[in-house]
Amino acid sequence: MSRYKRLGDILVTEGIITERQIRDAVAEQRRNGGRLGEILIKLNFVTEEQIVIALSKQLAVPYVSLASGKLKPATDQNLETVIPYDFAIRNIALPLSRSINSLTVVMFDPLDLILIDNIKKITGCEVNPVVSTKTDVLKAIESFYGKDKLFREAVAAARDGREEFGITELSSEETDLSLDKLIAKAEEAPVIKLVDLIVRQAIDENASDIHIEPHHGGVSLRYRIDGVLYDMPSPSEALYLPIISRIKILAKLDIAEKRLPQDGGYMVKLAGSLIDLRVSSLPTIYGEKIVLRILDKSRVPLNLASLGFLPEEFKMIKKGISASHGLVFLVGPTGSGKSTTLYACLNELNEASKNILTVEDPVEYRMDRINQVHVKPEIGLTFASALRSFLRQDPDIILVGEVRDLETAEICIRAALTGHLVLSSLHTNDAPATISRLTDIGIPNYLVVASLRLIVAQRLVRKLCQQCKEPYEVKEARLPEGISLTVPVIYKAKGCDKCNFIGYRGRSVINEIILIDDDLRTLIYRGATSEQIMKMAQEKGSLSLLESGLKRVEEGLTSLEEVLSVAAHY
Repeated sequence: MSRYKRLGDILVTEGIITERQIRDAVAEQRRNGGRLGEILIKLNFVTEEQIVIALSKQLAVPYVSLASGKLKPATDQNLETVIPYDFAIRNIALPLSRSINSLTVVMFDPLDLILIDNIKKITGCEVNPVVSTKTDVLKAIESFYGKDKLFREAVAAARDGREEFGITELSSEETDLSLDKLIAKAEEAPVIKLVDLIVRQAIDENASDIHIEPHHGGVSLRYRIDGVLYDMPSPSEALYLPIISRIKILAKLDIAEKRLPQDGGYMVKLAGSLIDLRVSSLPTIYGEKIVLRILDKSRVPLNLASLGFLPEEFKMIKKGISASHGLVFLVGPTGSGKSTTLYACLNELNEASKNILTVEDPVEYRMDRINQVHVKPEIGLTFASALRSFLRQDPDIILVGEVRDLETAEICIRAALTGHLVLSSLHTNDAPATISRLTDIGIPNYLVVASLRLIVAQRLVRKLCQQCKEPYEVKEARLPEGISLTVPVIYKAKGCDKCNFIGYRGRSVINEIILIDDDLRTLIYRGATSEQIMKMAQEKGSLSLLESGLKRVEEGLTSLEEVLSVAAHY
């Protein structure tokens, strides 16, 4: 009968939780629903591993983990056909081995008798359950069924035009299909499957962009991962038009228009997360190039404390954005994480007592309780026109995606001087250059001085893979001129299966921050150069981009080569 004891009773019997904690978890379950085990984990009463080990002991069910090396299905029993991938991922259950009419299956909930009964029905086998954590089972499922393998096989099948993939090569006469045929080809199941696989693989690889590019004699597929483009297996040239058409249909673009650039987008749902895909088409001499920008809010920590700022940098930013009014600028080149930091600042400021308005091109992340406007210049909704309306909407905080012209800059300054906090971005190389950029646009120096509150220049550096990074001793003689470090040992990239043998995994910010105070205002008002402004800021505790990067090198977060490639010239 112990096999049918409830999870809560088992955990109490094992002394892992108390009766009081069980009552609290059950009350939460009644309010919001969900599995009791997941609620206990969410409330931090237990860990995943504690639950499965307790179940293992009480039910006399073997416990296995990825670390033990025993969570690997037999490779010679065609187990992927016994339990299909869709069933395995939906039910978080993985076959490990089969012997005549007996099937060993790893699952995270061996008390799920309905699941066990369903496995019996679809396999015709008696089920021997084995228990593991949900996290380990999911990783084992993906490893066994092989998303990467599936993706590469699908692309290869498409490239070869194999019959089982259901695709036939287009003849030379069909390379410029009629609109009806183009739509028909785009809606074929194999093309739909291939486009879905391309997008899914990119999301799983933590790519930020997908590039599909026609060229002489073929098509290339590339993913941008941690700021670097990598080649992927490319589909057949014959599939180029159906793939492009499928993406344009999803993004609600005009598939008949191939002469002009177009922008659109669509959303996908993966593992419970909604992911925005922004689509841009560009006519080239060989056909349309498509770029899909992946905007996964769940993957980006819109939290200032999680972006990688040094403690002193974090304090300066918090102080700057806590002002009741003034201008806050995030500056840097395209792809330096300005938008993410701006959103994180908004997230920090977002509360019921604040009216926050944003004007963006486009809106990258949708945020609760924030009024976001997407500019549409073709109908007259520009940054400047939206800002003029904002000032009649009783705002506390305004975010302007980018200051591009004098009119927008003037309205931002006027808003900052009339009691509003204004956040925006600008394309300059470093923090002091922001001041000269504003005066070059046409803003009088005295208005710049009066309105500026905080300037954050930002770059992104790739983080070393913490599984395989290699230490090496610092030799002063080998350091580039002007570079000094305070630690004897730093780290370099190596490469392992965890980071796809790249040596880097993820990115972090490096910053040059100027918090404008009375001394700096006086200096700027006198027409000081960028060098003089930066020198005074450093005397007050600011770091240059290079100094900020070297701090990350000393912490072992990134490599010296990575920082020098990003910040050595600034």
